[in-house]
Amino acid sequence: MEDCIFCKIVAGKIPSKKVYEDDDMLAFHDIQPQAPVHFMIVPKVHVDSLAKCGPEHAPVLGRMLAVAGRLAAEQGSPDGFRTIINTGRIGRQDVYHLHIHIIGGPHPLGRMLPPAPPS
Repeated sequence: MEDCIFCKIVAGKIPSKKVYEDDDMLAFHDIQPQAPVHFMIVPKVHVDSLAKCGPEHAPVLGRMLAVAGRLAAEQGSPDGFRTIINTGRIGRQDVYHLHIHIIGGPHPLGRMLPPAPPS
Protein backbone atom coordinates (compact mmCIF):
# COMPACT_ATOMS: atom_id res chain seq x y z
CA MET A 1 0.00 0.00 0.00
CA GLU A 2 1.72 3.17 -1.17
CA ASP A 3 0.48 5.58 1.54
CA CYS A 4 1.00 3.20 4.50
CA ILE A 5 3.79 4.40 6.79
CA PHE A 6 4.63 0.86 7.92
CA CYS A 7 4.84 -0.34 4.30
CA LYS A 8 7.29 2.51 3.70
CA ILE A 9 9.34 1.42 6.74
CA VAL A 10 9.32 -2.20 5.52
CA ALA A 11 10.46 -1.02 2.07
CA GLY A 12 13.28 1.05 3.59
CA LYS A 13 11.81 4.34 2.35
CA ILE A 14 11.48 5.60 5.94
CA PRO A 15 14.28 4.82 8.41
CA SER A 16 13.62 2.84 11.57
CA LYS A 17 15.61 1.50 14.47
CA LYS A 18 15.38 -2.20 13.63
CA VAL A 19 15.15 -4.87 16.29
CA TYR A 20 14.73 -7.87 13.97
CA GLU A 21 14.03 -8.68 10.35
CA ASP A 22 13.43 -11.79 8.28
CA ASP A 23 11.63 -12.56 5.01
CA ASP A 24 8.15 -12.19 6.54
CA MET A 25 8.35 -9.62 9.34
CA LEU A 26 10.11 -6.57 10.66
CA ALA A 27 10.45 -5.45 14.27
CA PHE A 28 11.41 -1.87 15.07
CA HIS A 29 11.36 0.56 17.98
CA ASP A 30 8.27 2.71 18.50
CA ILE A 31 8.98 6.41 17.92
CA GLN A 32 6.84 7.30 20.96
CA PRO A 33 7.80 4.62 23.50
CA GLN A 34 5.42 4.08 26.41
CA ALA A 35 7.94 2.06 28.45
CA PRO A 36 11.70 1.41 28.52
CA VAL A 37 11.12 -1.45 26.06
CA HIS A 38 8.62 -0.66 23.31
CA PHE A 39 8.90 -2.01 19.82
CA MET A 40 6.51 -3.27 17.18
CA ILE A 41 6.45 -6.35 15.02
CA VAL A 42 4.78 -6.00 11.61
CA PRO A 43 4.23 -8.44 8.79
CA LYS A 44 5.95 -7.33 5.60
CA VAL A 45 2.78 -8.07 3.64
CA HIS A 46 0.21 -5.32 4.17
CA VAL A 47 -2.82 -6.39 6.20
CA ASP A 48 -5.02 -3.56 7.51
CA SER A 49 -5.75 -5.07 10.92
CA LEU A 50 -6.18 -8.27 12.88
CA ALA A 51 -9.87 -8.14 11.93
CA LYS A 52 -8.86 -8.51 8.27
CA CYS A 53 -6.68 -11.60 8.82
CA GLY A 54 -7.68 -14.94 7.41
CA PRO A 55 -6.30 -18.48 7.62
CA GLU A 56 -3.62 -17.55 5.09
CA HIS A 57 -2.10 -15.17 7.66
CA ALA A 58 -1.84 -17.77 10.44
CA PRO A 59 1.79 -18.79 9.73
CA VAL A 60 3.20 -15.25 9.92
CA LEU A 61 1.01 -14.32 12.91
CA GLY A 62 2.26 -17.39 14.76
CA ARG A 63 5.86 -16.59 13.95
CA MET A 64 5.40 -12.96 15.04
CA LEU A 65 4.17 -14.11 18.44
CA ALA A 66 6.79 -16.84 18.69
CA VAL A 67 9.69 -14.39 18.22
CA ALA A 68 8.27 -11.78 20.63
CA GLY A 69 9.64 -13.33 23.83
CA ARG A 70 13.19 -13.64 22.57
CA LEU A 71 13.18 -10.11 21.20
CA ALA A 72 11.69 -8.68 24.41
CA ALA A 73 14.41 -10.36 26.47
CA GLU A 74 17.13 -9.12 24.12
CA GLN A 75 15.75 -5.58 24.37
CA GLY A 76 15.77 -5.56 28.19
CA SER A 77 12.55 -7.21 29.33
CA PRO A 78 13.57 -10.77 30.30
CA ASP A 79 10.96 -11.20 33.05
CA GLY A 80 7.87 -10.61 30.93
CA PHE A 81 6.23 -8.10 28.65
CA ARG A 82 2.87 -6.99 27.34
CA THR A 83 1.62 -7.61 23.81
CA ILE A 84 -0.98 -5.26 22.38
CA ILE A 85 -2.73 -5.43 19.03
CA ASN A 86 -4.99 -2.40 18.67
CA THR A 87 -7.67 -3.30 16.13
CA GLY A 88 -9.95 -0.88 14.31
CA ARG A 89 -11.60 2.29 15.56
CA ILE A 90 -12.85 0.78 18.82
CA GLY A 91 -9.41 -0.66 19.56
CA ARG A 92 -7.82 2.74 18.82
CA GLN A 93 -5.67 1.51 15.96
CA ASP A 94 -3.70 4.50 14.67
CA VAL A 95 -1.84 2.90 11.76
CA TYR A 96 -3.87 0.57 9.57
CA HIS A 97 -1.16 -2.01 9.03
CA LEU A 98 -1.35 -4.91 11.48
CA HIS A 99 1.25 -4.51 14.23
CA ILE A 100 1.99 -6.01 17.61
CA HIS A 101 3.29 -3.69 20.31
CA ILE A 102 5.79 -5.34 22.66
CA ILE A 103 6.05 -3.30 25.85
CA GLY A 104 8.11 -4.00 28.96
CA GLY A 105 11.25 -3.17 30.86
CA PRO A 106 12.89 -3.85 34.20
CA HIS A 107 9.83 -2.98 36.32
CA PRO A 108 6.19 -4.16 36.29
CA LEU A 109 3.85 -2.24 34.02
CA GLY A 110 0.72 -0.46 35.24
CA ARG A 111 -2.78 -1.83 34.81
CA MET A 112 -3.72 -2.52 31.24
CA LEU A 113 -7.11 -0.83 31.55
CA PRO A 114 -8.75 1.15 34.31
CA PRO A 115 -11.38 -0.71 36.33
CA ALA A 116 -14.77 -0.81 34.62
CA PRO A 117 -17.31 1.66 36.01
CA PRO A 118 -20.16 0.17 38.03
CA SER A 119 -23.10 -0.89 35.90
